[in-house]
Amino acid sequence: MLDDILDELTGGFSAVPVGQSAIRLGMALLLGALIGIEREASRKPAGLRTHMLISMAACLFILVSQNLATLEFGPRESMRVDPLRLVEAVTAGVAFLGAGTIFASGGRVKNVTTGASMWLAGAVGLACGAGQEGLAALAAGVVVTILMLLGWVERRMGWDDPER
Repeated sequence: MLDDILDELTGGFSAVPVGQSAIRLGMALLLGALIGIEREASRKPAGLRTHMLISMAACLFILVSQNLATLEFGPRESMRVDPLRLVEAVTAGVAFLGAGTIFASGGRVKNVTTGASMWLAGAVGLACGAGQEGLAALAAGVVVTILMLLGWVERRMGWDDPER
């Protein structure tokens, strides 16, 4: 019975082994957290947990799709595996979440950058799930640098003044 449970818990990792899957999910969490920490520090509506969850979910979707592509669903010539459809679905879902953070107040649109950072967290998760952790880390590092550096510039220039 215990062997059956262990087989069931580890047997579904035909395309991406358990260890690799754990590394990819962990990287997605870590990189999503880096983006989320900056948003949290900036007191934005979507912060650490949201960005971590978005990044990990996107990673999981890719991992699941890679494993699904190895299952038998009939004759090989009749199978269609299109990874871009999954990327489009994840992108649309994250865009929906990001749009939910954007609102207008007093004639000004707010939280567009947070919506964009959520979208990017999804892309980081997709990259991690596809085994492109280096690319994901580079993107996360660049976006955190941009958010922090340009946030500092905006404050120095007075561009972040809500009355402006």
